Amino acid sequence: MPAFDQTPPLPADAPQRALWISTLAFTICFAVWTIFAIIGIRIKQELGLNEAEFGLLVGTPVLTGSIVRIVLGIWTTRYGGRLVYTLTMLAAALATFLLSYAHTYTQMLIAGLGVGLAGGSFAVGVAYVSPFFPPEKQGTALGIFGAGNVGAAVTKFAAPFVLLAWGWQAVAEIWALVLAAMAIVFWFTTTDDPAFRARRNGGGASKSLLQEFAPLKNVQVWRFSLYYFFAFGGFVALSLWLPRYLVGVYGFNLETAGMVAAAYSIPGSIFRAFGGMVSDKKGARSVMYTMLAVSALTTLILSLPAAAAAGPAFGITPAIFIVVIFILGFFMSLGKAAVYKHIPAYYPGAVGAVGGIVGMMGGLGGFVLPIAFGLLKDMTGLWSSCFMLLFAIVTISLVWMHLSIRQLQRNSASSANASVFAQ
Repeated sequence: MPAFDQTPPLPADAPQRALWISTLAFTICFAVWTIFAIIGIRIKQELGLNEAEFGLLVGTPVLTGSIVRIVLGIWTTRYGGRLVYTLTMLAAALATFLLSYAHTYTQMLIAGLGVGLAGGSFAVGVAYVSPFFPPEKQGTALGIFGAGNVGAAVTKFAAPFVLLAWGWQAVAEIWALVLAAMAIVFWFTTTDDPAFRARRNGGGASKSLLQEFAPLKNVQVWRFSLYYFFAFGGFVALSLWLPRYLVGVYGFNLETAGMVAAAYSIPGSIFRAFGGMVSDKKGARSVMYTMLAVSALTTLILSLPAAAAAGPAFGITPAIFIVVIFILGFFMSLGKAAVYKHIPAYYPGAVGAVGGIVGMMGGLGGFVLPIAFGLLKDMTGLWSSCFMLLFAIVTISLVWMHLSIRQLQRNSASSANASVFAQ
């Protein structure tokens, strides 16, 4: 470290403080990011939207939150997570507050693009939190941080009651004020991460944009992206779609549908921390195999017709549906953690760029899938068609993973044999 450096040493409690405050901030960001899951239903009624238009409205914030992730990840590497995280939250809070003044569908879509900045905070948090921890603990740390997905449950639990009491505009305004307050708390209670401090003090050369994006040429990065497209994108899509699904299929009222969707979101979020710990101990690859296999089975079951439509003699009853969707959410949470366990292990010098692109693809899944769910419902008339689509995605992921691992094993065996012959 240069002699002229006046940077104070990192406080002993900095890693834990960074982790837990970042997780709380991400929880609030995620609550804002999924706000249309509840207020969108009321907006749909007020504007008379069809299913595809509703899917686009719900997915618009997810689109922004996905696309900006790679940019925010790189900015975090260059300017530090503390600054980028704070500014991201303030920008998202402003857009969410302005949403309450939107009156037309176009205005709401534009506001939704700004609300989506809250979702971009994930890439910032991953690049900010991971340098605080050694490799053997990064899976657990990032799993805990990713448990901020539980913010979706916060919105589904609380927003219906606020909406009924004061209207959907009040939901947007209250959520915005809480996010702005969190940005201020974050700025004054955290410190810059070790990697950024080292770069700022001359500990490493700055990379060009071309160097930042170089790892994206690896097919492996895009394979990880497909896993996350399903595990995270599917989770977000179902979090947004479930209230509408439960109302349309089983006749639940909005409050009950919101509670069930919140209950789905909780295990799909909190157990992400458990997935990180299991990935540290058992290996991310074995966790991914289990997640994809169980997800294939559960989405196949959920692809069957609902009992409400097929009659009492055949079909998925509400009780069976809720049990199976809970199982799916739990294993999705393990998969989300396992994917991000891979990234700092394989790409330690490019966590911002690789984490950003994988997060972007996962977020795009959360944007594309609700629209696809609405289109499939409009075209086929089958509510369960959304689970048929998820089954196809997870099956492709499982086959690609298995074939890739077999190829890696063959390559390793060939290298080992070549090494023996060389001796």
